Amino acid sequence: MRNLPEARPAAGGVSLIGVPSDIGAGTLGARMGPEALRVAGIAQAIAQFGLDVRDCGNLAGPANPWQEAVNGFRHLAEVVQWNRLVHDAVHAELKAARLPIMLGGDHCLAIGSISAVARHCREQGKKLRVLWFDAHADFNTGTLTPSGNIHGMPVACLCGHGPQALIEIGGHVPALRPKEIRQIGIRSVDEGEKRLVHDVGIEVFDMRYIDEMGMRHSMDLALALVDANTHLHVSLDVDFLDPSIAPGVGTTVRGGPTYREAQLCMEMIADTGRLASLDLVELNPALDLRNQTAELAVDLIESLFGKSTLMRQSAGRA
Repeated sequence: MRNLPEARPAAGGVSLIGVPSDIGAGTLGARMGPEALRVAGIAQAIAQFGLDVRDCGNLAGPANPWQEAVNGFRHLAEVVQWNRLVHDAVHAELKAARLPIMLGGDHCLAIGSISAVARHCREQGKKLRVLWFDAHADFNTGTLTPSGNIHGMPVACLCGHGPQALIEIGGHVPALRPKEIRQIGIRSVDEGEKRLVHDVGIEVFDMRYIDEMGMRHSMDLALALVDANTHLHVSLDVDFLDPSIAPGVGTTVRGGPTYREAQLCMEMIADTGRLASLDLVELNPALDLRNQTAELAVDLIESLFGKSTLMRQSAGRA
């Protein structure tokens, strides 16, 4: 049996940071994600756990010029500007001992948020564990990418493979070591991207592995060695979910986790008591059905903060 550490996440409060940008995406609409999440009641859902929730409003950055890629990157200058804004906002909330939740926006914005988290961990002497829930590995580069959309590159940039202006945002290159990240739910990876992920040594729990070994086993491994000195960051792309339950994304991939599998992931993270920061990205209300995907995302966040279907006491897990 493994004893779970006692901790109360977000004891200092939770800060919602809206980032209304689809600057790194190939489909317009993720810029409306923060408002859809607010309409779905994300602040109220978290506050019910007795936490102080502060909505910091939306960051204001450059508009999406909707241009073709230049040297392998679309909108690089604008992506850099948005990520610098995100970095500064997330780092400020962490420094104030609050738990920041970035409401995206597309997944390229995780470059800024996770750079800030990694910087905070270096300053505080804490270990970092990033759980990356996504249908895609997001490890493309300017030479590998078929589209130039930077929301397919954030993990590569965080690991030091990308334009200098992006990889150095947090003041340290690379911002993230491959051994600090676990990818979960992956099922759509370009060939060149697949080779690079293997070469750098990221631990990936793809859908084939989850099908064969089960979500509980996968999450046990993904959370292994998380302890009292670990900052646990969750980066949740809603295309992680099967599109039958989460249609409101621009890059749907069939064969994703079920509702209960996704809930189990969130519940097991909550069990650790170590959640310290969160990205919630790629929600596209223009493609959704009656805000269904936003409501599901909020439901998952409730589980992440402690709502559970567990009807028995458990001091540990075998």
